Amino acid sequence: MKQRIVTGVIAGIVFITLLVLGGYWYAGLIVLLSIIGYREYMQMNGYTKYKLTVVVGLISLLFLTVPWEAFGGSLPVSSTAIIWLTMFVLLFITVASKNTITIDQVSVILLGVIYIGFGFNYMISSRLMEHGLFWSIVVFVCIWASDSGAYFVGSKLGKHLLWPQISPKKSIEGAVGGVVISMIAALGFALYAPDLLGFGKALVLGFVIAVVGQVGDLIQSAYKRVKGIKDTGTLLPGHGGVLDRMDSWLIVFPFIHWLGILTH
Repeated sequence: MKQRIVTGVIAGIVFITLLVLGGYWYAGLIVLLSIIGYREYMQMNGYTKYKLTVVVGLISLLFLTVPWEAFGGSLPVSSTAIIWLTMFVLLFITVASKNTITIDQVSVILLGVIYIGFGFNYMISSRLMEHGLFWSIVVFVCIWASDSGAYFVGSKLGKHLLWPQISPKKSIEGAVGGVVISMIAALGFALYAPDLLGFGKALVLGFVIAVVGQVGDLIQSAYKRVKGIKDTGTLLPGHGGVLDRMDSWLIVFPFIHWLGILTH
């Protein structure tokens, strides 16, 4: 527990500092985390060496993660085109290899590129939007509030298991507690900046972040259970890897952007 606390405090200070600095500092951190997360994902699926298909996925991941237009650059193709081109190249490799590399294998890589690439891209995009620091902090605090609320409420009051086949320790009471705490946290930001976040919108935002974040957590738990592993990596002693700590982030940020919630 001591190691977990020390690691969490140090990692939290570094992350928040770079989030506040924004720009290339924060974007660089997120891109680095996406690369580490991609490596963890590949290792989870048995890709321990950087084969051609893994490299193709990594290149695609970088194109998806970085919002090039925000830094004065541009891409001749859209993110949809990047995904399609990646699919085409990976499928061509299955043909060229005469099925030594199978469609099942490249499908796993493509899924990882989409899952990790879009998730981290929207973290950077959130910081770069108008009032981006405020909105990014709101989302992160609500995610952390949901996680903490679910843990502590579940520990004290949890009696009914939420989804024992996927995550045997999570309870319905904890899940509800996480949602309530997240909504309270969002209301705190509405009190702090009512011109940016109204009370009604805060309640919706807190609710959506908590529910979708818990789904993201369950997704990663389900995947790890299938693979028979406890953690996706060892980057953060006592906490696991990037995908362990950021499973909620990868789902929440794209989801709330697509709903159009992070707009004034």
